[in-house]
Amino acid sequence: MDANNLDFSDIAPYGDSQFKEAINKMVSEPGFEHAIRWILPDINYKEFIALLTSCNTKQEFQTRVMQNFLNELERKTTAGVTASGVENVNPDKSYTFITNHRDIVLDASFINLIFLRHDMKTSEVAIGDNLLIYDWITHLVKLNGSFIVKRNLPTRQALDAARELSGYIHHAICNKNESIWIAQRQGRAKDSSDHTQESVLKMLGLAGGGTTTQNLAAINIFPVAISYEFDPNDYLKAREYLLRHRDPEFKKSQHDDLFSMETGLMQYKGRVHISFANCITPMIEALPATIDKQDAIHRICHNIDCGIHNRYKIYPINYVAYDLAFDSDMYRDRYTDEEFRNVTEYIEGQLDKVDIPDISSQERSFMRTYMYMMYANPLRNKLLASGSC
Repeated sequence: MDANNLDFSDIAPYGDSQFKEAINKMVSEPGFEHAIRWILPDINYKEFIALLTSCNTKQEFQTRVMQNFLNELERKTTAGVTASGVENVNPDKSYTFITNHRDIVLDASFINLIFLRHDMKTSEVAIGDNLLIYDWITHLVKLNGSFIVKRNLPTRQALDAARELSGYIHHAICNKNESIWIAQRQGRAKDSSDHTQESVLKMLGLAGGGTTTQNLAAINIFPVAISYEFDPNDYLKAREYLLRHRDPEFKKSQHDDLFSMETGLMQYKGRVHISFANCITPMIEALPATIDKQDAIHRICHNIDCGIHNRYKIYPINYVAYDLAFDSDMYRDRYTDEEFRNVTEYIEGQLDKVDIPDISSQERSFMRTYMYMMYANPLRNKLLASGSC
């Protein structure tokens, strides 16, 4: 596949030549004003629109608008966003940053915030078209450097879309010299047990013109771990888990996705830490030339998982949840009595938010155990990685 000769305009971010027109379309939609006033109730909307429409490029938009917004979001909804391993990122190279997936909007946004603070290029961001519920959302994400992942297609169209997506990613990295961010799996890991889906790597390996391993080596895969102290959507995930337990055919609505996005953005996340591993191109290039494709994919997935699991930041809630989930006192020395009480009160408070009528005590216990495991799994996976990576 020759990415130079393909038209990616339907999925690619807006180029600078499209910027003015796209911004004007976005701000003219009534839904945009409603969303901005809800997220930023104290904003002078007229001044904000003047700022937006004065931006001529993605770089201006990100440094003058998005960085300030994310700084304010960090101040209001976190106890600080920190990073380690940034020195492993060569600012002159382009990478495929692959991370665990916790928050629909903020995973990639906080990574880009770290890059902005270090005067490094931001990465383009993969976003599913299932989240593009309104035209203004499409304009916003493409203005901010996102490219579109087409979801829920029939088999034949899904394969074509995967080839197009792979082609665009190779084009971005190899021709545009842009880094990209993509989650290690489709959708968030609801139980916070993060494992790279082989289908993601198979998609990434479709383009490039070589073997699968050659194609994957060309895009400089770079694992990154994101650790949120608290997941504001934890009770929504427990709610969904219960609804699926009651009805295996349960499907989320667009409203559910929007509410998850809003909750993740606006509610408290505690400490947030981003840890950059290392580019795994040398590992991929060292694979035997005769290796079976499936075996290669499996090994690369394992390597990505090791890079992520080993770099989790573990918080008191993870230790408490592990001991509660497994009825142990293994980590009793890692938290105080007050921290234990805070965690149990937090989890009960989150469960109180679940808006399902007629929840039985057994079902509440079911969700409580699920939430314990949600917070225990990063610690479990870090322990497993320390012995297998």
